[in-house]
Amino acid sequence: MAKKRRREAPGNYVSEWFGHRVFPSVESTATSVRDQQDERCPFLSKVTGESRRCIKSDASKGVCTINSLSNGKRQDWLVCPYRSFGPELIGSAVRTLFGLRADSDPQIIPAISLEHSTMRSDISTRLSAGELVFIYFDAKLGGELSIPQTDRSPEFSFDVTIIELVNEGGVPHVGRLGFLEIQTMDFHGSYRAAVRNLREGLRMHGDKFGPTLQEYQHWLSEGVEGPNIANVFKRTFYQMMFKFQLGKHDRCMGCVLATPEAVWDSWQKHLGKPTLRTGTDGVLHLEGNQPETTASPAWIFVFDTAPKSGVTPSPIEITKIIQTSAASVGYWALEVAPEAALENISSDAGLMRAMSRRLKAIWPELADTVTL
Repeated sequence: MAKKRRREAPGNYVSEWFGHRVFPSVESTATSVRDQQDERCPFLSKVTGESRRCIKSDASKGVCTINSLSNGKRQDWLVCPYRSFGPELIGSAVRTLFGLRADSDPQIIPAISLEHSTMRSDISTRLSAGELVFIYFDAKLGGELSIPQTDRSPEFSFDVTIIELVNEGGVPHVGRLGFLEIQTMDFHGSYRAAVRNLREGLRMHGDKFGPTLQEYQHWLSEGVEGPNIANVFKRTFYQMMFKFQLGKHDRCMGCVLATPEAVWDSWQKHLGKPTLRTGTDGVLHLEGNQPETTASPAWIFVFDTAPKSGVTPSPIEITKIIQTSAASVGYWALEVAPEAALENISSDAGLMRAMSRRLKAIWPELADTVTL
């Protein structure tokens, strides 16, 4: 007899708090406890080289990811973009956008660090030596950049604007640029109660916080509801289509949309469950129904946390790099997905059958006229 598959326990849980895993297992070290007590963001601290506190409000302070069963299996859903900041994602985006070798190791610096004269001097030295240097702007790391609105287009701001620096006559100059968008997920409910439980648990149990939290995992799910998948896709889709066109500008190298694996899985039905082709370079391709001779350079990075890495915080792991375009995404989302929906209007479990059931309760004779 085939063994029955054990069902996962239901619920949505805070899975990383101030960068360190608390569900389904608790990673508790002297460093993790210190980060949690000091409300320190290890990701912003690492990229700036300075200790940085978490920038989130008290109700969600320290929450990086939520673990949910919404796709039928337990996955981490990103709820703070800074959780993904680091060499794995930003470095890969730079290499992909600017066509660098996979083994290249460019210097990548948050723009806010340029306030220090020593950093500016170091950049000049590196450029003079022929090294590759990039800076990036973000809302908390130098300020958010945007394209102003016109009478025929809206304003669009960018999560991360990456700028190539070049050496001209011994002086650093701004070169080409690219964009990185990081997709987070909204959740119904509030993290407030779960965050309160974590704070109080840490305060009361101190060095025994890890074992105590492992025993009382329900603390992490109080008040936390499921992800708001449909609304996030609707909000993201237009921006994604727009920003995937930006590579047509002669100074722009294109746009990367970085999305957690959980979000990518949840978007399959909205994108018509697209077919991916593996190219000779190992990169996946999301193609449309016609050759794209004028397509703008655009990529989707699918990533996940790597909790089994043996280190805390867990590194980010890119699981898919998909080259695509606005036209290709539009084909799958606006042609393939609607075609599948049309087939379900007259199916046995579709719209017309549901209409008939509703009418039977209020006007049985009219219900009898419904045909599939």
